[in-house]
Formats: sequence, C-alpha cells, structure tokens
Amino acid sequence: MLLLLNRTFLTLKSLRKVSPTCWHHTLTNDLINNMDKKATWDRFYTENSRKGTFKNFEWFFGFHSVKDSILPLLQSMSDSPAPLHVLDIGCGTSALGPGIYRHSQCAVKVTCADISQVAVRLMQEHAESTPVQPCNPASTLVFREMDCTELEGHFEPRSLALIVDKGTTDALVRSKEGRAKAGRIVRQCLTVLTRSGSLLQFSDEDPDARLLWLEKESQGSEVAADISVHEVGELRGITYFCYLITPYTAQH
Repeated sequence: MLLLLNRTFLTLKSLRKVSPTCWHHTLTNDLINNMDKKATWDRFYTENSRKGTFKNFEWFFGFHSVKDSILPLLQSMSDSPAPLHVLDIGCGTSALGPGIYRHSQCAVKVTCADISQVAVRLMQEHAESTPVQPCNPASTLVFREMDCTELEGHFEPRSLALIVDKGTTDALVRSKEGRAKAGRIVRQCLTVLTRSGSLLQFSDEDPDARLLWLEKESQGSEVAADISVHEVGELRGITYFCYLITPYTAQH
C-alpha cells in the first residue's frame, strides 16, 4: 500500500476540484488545458518557488511509496559493475530521481529530465546546497532540461536500463494537444531502452483504458512491447497503478 508522506500531493483527478483560493489558482486553467506546454510548467514552478524554502513537489506520491516497485527491479538488472542508466522523465521538482540515486544498492546514473528550465534549475540548486550520499559510491545524479518527446536525440538506442514516468503521461493525455506527444514518448522509450530494460508508468488511470492505449501506441514502434500492470495502492480515495512496459524479443 502507499505510504502517506508529509508532503504536498496533487492528483490530476483532484486538480479539477481545486479551490480558486489555493496558492496555484492562477495556473489552474493552464494545468488542465495546457499541460503539454513548456510555458505552463515554467510558470507553475516559478509560482511554487516563491513560497520560499525549497520543497519537493510530488504529483501523486513520493519515492518511498513506490520504492518497492523500482529498487528490486534495478537490482535484478545489475549483472555488471557498470552503472545502470535511469531516466526520470518529467521530473519536475520531485524527489523520485534523487531517491533512486540515494537508495539503490547497485550503481546507477540517474538523469532527472524536465522540459521546464525553472524546475531543472531549482533541482540543481537544491542538490548543490543539500548534497546526499548515494548508497553505491559509483552512482551519479544529473539534471537536464529536455523535451522528453525527443529522447532519441539525447540517448543512444538500447542505452537506458529504466525509465520512470510518474504522472507525466497522465498530464499529457489530459491536455488538449498532448495525447500524440504521450504516444511518441512511449515509442521513443522502447527505442532507447536496453533489451532487458523497462518503462514504469505510475498512473491513476484504470487499466481498462491505459492498457488499450499502451498497446495501440506501442504498435507504432519499431520495437514490440510486453505490457503488464499491478496495483500500487490507494491514497486519498484514488487507486494508483504501475504499468510495466518492456521491449519484446524472441528470447522472452
């Protein structure tokens, strides 16, 4: 079950019920209708940073709620001393990527990527001001401003062991023009993942809808995919799921 953390959580379903008196009231329409736009997120994280002391902002939940879905998977992939490359797409100011870096027993290179320059800057500044030691001394943590619909322009084919998507696809498919971008991300993930790698999507969308969509989008990729799902748990009346998408090979 999900662990309740002492942080601010926001679900995309609850977003439509947000009171206009909340701190992000000026961004509500952008978040609902334009969640695929860089400008929306730059304004969002700029507004969030004005509250003063840096705090990780978590969509859905934090790292500790899903560490049991991530860390054992990484450990099962670790069959060489070389660090596993992990990508957190649409990281925002979440502590998910830093959590993997800090707690993974096997060596990892964690890249936290977001389209928002503001979010990336805030994360870099926080990491520099409050550095943490990784569980494995060979692990590294980097932050990159990146459009995650263009993964093939940043990573070589078959180079990433794990890609984690916590709410990014959900934001895109709910925006006016983002569904096509979300499908492009899935197809590009399959291209840049190693043959033993995985894409993890954490979502509040029911499997009946998400599995059909994933199957449809993965069919447009040059790499076929195996797709499965398990329930993560319930938080504040909303059930969350972990969708596991892996490149398919004849050896499977």
